Amino acid sequence: MFQKVLFYAGEYRRTTYAAAVVLLAAVLCSVVPFLFVYQLIDPLLNHQRLSAGYAAGRIAAIAIFQLLYAVLYVYGLSLSHLAAYHTLENFRISLQGKLEKLPLGAVQEKGIGAVKKMFIDDIESIELLLAHALPEGIANLSIPVFVFAAMFFVDWKLALLSLCSLPFGMGAMMMMYQIGSRDMKNYYAAARRMNNTIVEYINGMEVVKVFNRDRVSYRRFEEDVKRYRDFTLKWYQACWPWMALYNSLIPCVVLFTLPVGGYLVLKGQSELSDLVLVLCMSFGVGAPLLRALSFLSTMPQVNYKIDSLEQMMGAEPIKQSDRPFSGSDHSVSFEHVRFSYKEEEVLHNVSFTVKEGTMTALVGESGSGKSTLAKLLVHFYDVGSGSIQIGGQDIRDMSLEALNQEISYVSQEQFLFNMSLKENIRLGRLDATDEEVLEAARKAQCDEFLARLENGIDTMAGDGGKQLSGGERQRISLARAILKNAPVIVLDEATAFMDPENEEKMNAAIAQVIQDKTVIVIAHRLNSIRNADQICVLEHGNLADAGTHGQLLDRCQAYQRLWQAAEGSARWKVSAGKPDEGKDGAEKDGAGKAGTGKADTGKTDTKQAVHREEKEGKQV
Repeated sequence: MFQKVLFYAGEYRRTTYAAAVVLLAAVLCSVVPFLFVYQLIDPLLNHQRLSAGYAAGRIAAIAIFQLLYAVLYVYGLSLSHLAAYHTLENFRISLQGKLEKLPLGAVQEKGIGAVKKMFIDDIESIELLLAHALPEGIANLSIPVFVFAAMFFVDWKLALLSLCSLPFGMGAMMMMYQIGSRDMKNYYAAARRMNNTIVEYINGMEVVKVFNRDRVSYRRFEEDVKRYRDFTLKWYQACWPWMALYNSLIPCVVLFTLPVGGYLVLKGQSELSDLVLVLCMSFGVGAPLLRALSFLSTMPQVNYKIDSLEQMMGAEPIKQSDRPFSGSDHSVSFEHVRFSYKEEEVLHNVSFTVKEGTMTALVGESGSGKSTLAKLLVHFYDVGSGSIQIGGQDIRDMSLEALNQEISYVSQEQFLFNMSLKENIRLGRLDATDEEVLEAARKAQCDEFLARLENGIDTMAGDGGKQLSGGERQRISLARAILKNAPVIVLDEATAFMDPENEEKMNAAIAQVIQDKTVIVIAHRLNSIRNADQICVLEHGNLADAGTHGQLLDRCQAYQRLWQAAEGSARWKVSAGKPDEGKDGAEKDGAGKAGTGKADTGKTDTKQAVHREEKEGKQV
């Protein structure tokens, strides 16, 4: 375990060793005064007179060594903390590098709370091991071992008596570790569950309030917090008796030495001066020994945390190389692609090609695999089998940086950092000038809402972009894509949060962006993609058919169903009132009646159903 941690210390490993040496000297300085105490007591036992100079010298030496102990201990801890925090820095940088190479799904499956706890809290807790357990533990354990060895040169019988209390204390400590280690996994699982629930509760506060789910949501929040509290208390209650026992027994090394040693002195089997020396030495090692053994209580926790971090960092990374993009063009090909979420396969042998400079739309019911294909293309995941190629080059045969230079991805939900909107747009191309950023914002139809903001494009986006509406965030993300000017563009429901007026503007902006680009569009509104060069219909993870709008209407039943549903939803109206107010009374305003939407198909059976429901006393 120490080797794992010291690996991340890098150049500060020597600082850790230096801290251990300094702390070793400090602990030695804390033990030496007891030898001077013995030198003050021993002449008195032998009925010798102490001179004032002799006593003053010993007292001064005790004070000097105590001062040295304080100075060296503080200096040693400063060195150990210096090394510890640089090691934590290396640890986090290493973890960040690993996270960037992991499939995004592998990170998301853990939950925000678990990742936050692992990335911040668990790594921070390793500081205890680095700054204290390693240097202090070694120093506080080495000196008692040396002192106990020296006792055997004084009197082996008294030395053995000094060791008699240790097995009892160690036994109590082992019992505590056994109980703690047994429930360690469940303890951290409860903590992760509580963290995830807290994050979910806070993020979903708006939905909770709107639908009056405060009681249900809070009950779950409260249950997980109480479950963690109860589990923690139960865990500590099981450990507390053993903890109290070993804290009492381990430092009390004179428990057997004093009574039994006194008996041996009375029987003439040991010398009184030797007993006093051993007692003084025992008093000197009690505190360091307890401090050293107390760090052992952190070992199971630290070991578990390191294993968890390494397990996370040890997950299979995204397959990539360090090669640049070398495709012959910017056509995109999906070749016999299969993909599974955990154990369930969600894409089954999907193959199609998007020619360079054309638009291909992916349509299908929710859960059919449209967004999954887009995320596979931008390499959020690795395909289970098959391949995805750009210009004939497998995306796994290039670096993520090279792939990202070739693709702009605009999804439904775009995260904005809590910095100015200008800097959020500039993420599309960091070397862009202010004029280029403003032009991208103009093309993305951002002018209207930017004009309403007091600071315009220099307005802060807020935490996660909360200062903007969903449609406004999407236009900022489109401005990023415009600024990036990548040859391949993936639009995943890019107008999902738009009202009809702004959607028209957004579509006009998109039309400018996608000129001469290879475009893949994911859309539920089929009217917006009916003129696409190719439409791929996905059904339950399979490619049902591919062709133009007219071709699919003629031959593809799955597309026909989608189109009919789209046409029906386009004629959907919200109505209120009673149908007996007129032939189309169900569509007129009614007084005091709750209204619901219905498709205005004009079919007789629909109207008859409305009348039947109204007669039965139901509201339509």
